[in-house]
Amino acid sequence: MSGFGPAGPPPAPAITGWTHLRTGKVRELYTNETGNLLIVASDRVSAFDWVLPTEIPNKGAVLTQLSLWWFERLKHLVPNHIISTDVPTEVAGRAVIAKPLTMYPIECVARGYLTGSGWAEYKNDQKVCGHDLPAGLQDGSELPTSIFTPATKAEIGDHDLNIDFLAATKIVGTETAVELRDLTIEIYDAASRIAIERGIILADTKFEFGTDAHGEITLGDEVLTPDSSRFWSAAEWQPGKSQPSFDKQYLRDYLVSSGWDRESSPPALPADVVEKTAQRYEAAFLKITGTEFKN
Repeated sequence: MSGFGPAGPPPAPAITGWTHLRTGKVRELYTNETGNLLIVASDRVSAFDWVLPTEIPNKGAVLTQLSLWWFERLKHLVPNHIISTDVPTEVAGRAVIAKPLTMYPIECVARGYLTGSGWAEYKNDQKVCGHDLPAGLQDGSELPTSIFTPATKAEIGDHDLNIDFLAATKIVGTETAVELRDLTIEIYDAASRIAIERGIILADTKFEFGTDAHGEITLGDEVLTPDSSRFWSAAEWQPGKSQPSFDKQYLRDYLVSSGWDRESSPPALPADVVEKTAQRYEAAFLKITGTEFKN
């Protein structure tokens, strides 16, 4: 199964002075003679481990600019991979120049609220990734404390799998797993405080870490975007129901209701779904940063 469907990934655009390295679900990765990376966020959107055939206008620019906003506010907690935003004209606003990292082969997920795959696990045995949780929680309930729920990193088209802390130690080593867990929770808690001041609940999010040339743990990829996080309206939050959100949950809900089986290539998106998804991305940008998104 390919996450891009039968046609495979689209051809990456040529960028003068940069050599294309690989195509991800959403991003194109390039390098140059210095060894630095050019990371370009496309307008592609993925859901249920598939890349959809319809793009969301301005999505790549929103993700890039929102990540930069968060990187700036979190740099006192953890270094990040950003070198410069002085990128080639044809990808201005949707790309960054970054230092290469040796990425850890796990996704570092933090949850402060119970929903999604965590809710599905909880209903089975009242646990999420090995964490024992209180009885009586609902979909959308706030957890007693934020928890670290790592996941494996899957190839495009395969499924990420939630794992417990012990499994994470076997992948990256105990000392590193402890560092990543503590850093993940620290960043999540700090970001949650920033978000709630703006009327946003940061229900959960994922971070990707690697080590730089000096062996220092560094935050990479994107950070705290509508693609990597669940953002809920604090004013409308109510456990036990679907939460009004500023992320791609609206898109996931549409795909579930469409009858798509999630095993075959996904359908094209109707124009109104594209428009409403784009509006949610830009609304997230406005709510969090306090400024209108400008491409």
